[in-house]
Amino acid sequence: MPELPEVESLRRFLSESCLGKTIARVEPVSFASLKTYAPPLTALAGLEVEQVARHGKFLCLEAGGLWLIWHLARAGWLTWRKQLPETPARPGKGPLALRVAFADGTGFDLTEAGTQKRLAVYLVTDPAQVPGIAGLGPDPLATEFDQDALAQILATAGRAQLKGVLRDQRVLAGIGNAYSDEILHAAKLSPFKPSNALSPDELSRLYQAINSELTSAIARSEGLAAYELKDAKRTNLRVHGRTGQPCEVCGTTIAEVSFADSSLQYCPGCQTGGKPLADRRLSRLLK
Repeated sequence: MPELPEVESLRRFLSESCLGKTIARVEPVSFASLKTYAPPLTALAGLEVEQVARHGKFLCLEAGGLWLIWHLARAGWLTWRKQLPETPARPGKGPLALRVAFADGTGFDLTEAGTQKRLAVYLVTDPAQVPGIAGLGPDPLATEFDQDALAQILATAGRAQLKGVLRDQRVLAGIGNAYSDEILHAAKLSPFKPSNALSPDELSRLYQAINSELTSAIARSEGLAAYELKDAKRTNLRVHGRTGQPCEVCGTTIAEVSFADSSLQYCPGCQTGGKPLADRRLSRLLK
């Protein structure tokens, strides 16, 4: 799933690629992905792209007071096209969900792999009209998000486990399954540790890890084309998706806890004092 670093990198890429361009047409291919009907997508034709913004994992393109907004969900992606086909895209069983064409022939496709179609597209006059944006927590890279703000969030979360708090978009915007694993590994904290049980040193480590892991991932993506971002993410993950491999910090074998529709990875040596987390339902909260 694209998370804050990839979405921010896509925002920067689109800002460089399409600001000032005139939209020729927007073609919905998967109608299930379109979550609004007024104004219609045809209202974007002839408008000039004025800005590209990000809210958490949502990408937002503004033209003439209208906001085309999309969330790539778990299996969605954006593909930039230097030359789009002249014939309109047609609905079918392929991955294409939406096409945005500019007057100069360039454009981009929103695609979604797999059978679970969760990619969502909106056209609104205000980003706050999108429920997922209206309910977002603070952006962890915002200037005003400091260590005190994180401390307040964790105190409010009570005994909720750190992993779940970091992933909750209503609490922090943009962090998902992969980067929450990476952040907790960098901070040397158990994913099951209660949020309100951190010492001052642990709180400081967590705050620094949030900032460093996200900003480093964005920096690594600097100058990359959209199609290169996925591989850049996978290549630089230290624990997420690396079950059974040695931790590059301490050499301990990376372990995994599986859930119904996801899993987390962690290093027992770095994060849990050598103790394995066998199962979320059976494991005790580790301190």
